[in-house]
Amino acid sequence: MTTDTLQAPSVTEHAPARRRGLRLPTKMKAGRQHHAGPLAYILLGIATLVSLFPLYWTLVAASSDNTRVTQTPPPFLPGPNLLDNLGKAWQDAALGKAMANSLIVAGAIATATVLFATLAGFAFAKLRFKGRNILLMLVIGTMMVPPQLSVVPLFMMMTDLGWGQKLPAVIFPTLVSAVGVFFMRQYLSDALPDELVEAGRVDGAHSLRIFWSIVLPVARPAMAVLFMITFVHAWNDFFWPFIVLDMTNPTVPVALTQLSAGYVRDQSLIMAGALLGTLPLLAMFVVFGRQIVGGIMQGAVKG
Repeated sequence: MTTDTLQAPSVTEHAPARRRGLRLPTKMKAGRQHHAGPLAYILLGIATLVSLFPLYWTLVAASSDNTRVTQTPPPFLPGPNLLDNLGKAWQDAALGKAMANSLIVAGAIATATVLFATLAGFAFAKLRFKGRNILLMLVIGTMMVPPQLSVVPLFMMMTDLGWGQKLPAVIFPTLVSAVGVFFMRQYLSDALPDELVEAGRVDGAHSLRIFWSIVLPVARPAMAVLFMITFVHAWNDFFWPFIVLDMTNPTVPVALTQLSAGYVRDQSLIMAGALLGTLPLLAMFVVFGRQIVGGIMQGAVKG
């Protein structure tokens, strides 16, 4: 069979079909763009409004007073007290120190998780060693253990290490996650060709050199996604930081509990603190969201 028989029919070959009024198959119309219909835009608009409504309601409540927030029907337009409530929430909950602590904790956890999960994912995906499948199943099995079961022994371990009331007690137990390892393993299994790894072996590169020069460039889109997901989860984590830290050295979720103390809760003040705690995450997504989405699309095209 020659190469001429594998070529697609030319445009002139379809001229008789066009003269007879016949429509060509859709797959023959190269370069055709697909446009969404009105129903798709309506559904996307509704989904966007539903997703943004909690954030908008937080802004409305944070800009009102407690009486106006608790009235029936509730307000649906922002009030005039936003700056006053934000300043009071910042001072009462000591959010300056709490945000610095959350930035340290979330940044360290996200960075370590991305590094260790990429290393482990590369090993499980491309390296051949004895007991690989058993170890992978053990890692996946840890996802089925409720974290509440390890609270007491973990708290005792942190106390014995002298890390009580300190940030390392929050950072070190979560330096790597089974979800991250499994995520990176699945990504590298498809996105990293075996030929690249074998080419590095032929050139005399060891595993760490292959990881640095070959794996990291390929895994960059997945690493960016994993970093954002882990950072957001660590920033919003409340359960373990609330147990191991106190109000003298809190993270943002722990510090916000100060706003709900007392017999009468000021809902507008609580919402103002929640809005302040959410702003860094929104800013990070605005700054890095386009790069992350672009990296995902670039990795999909290359794969």
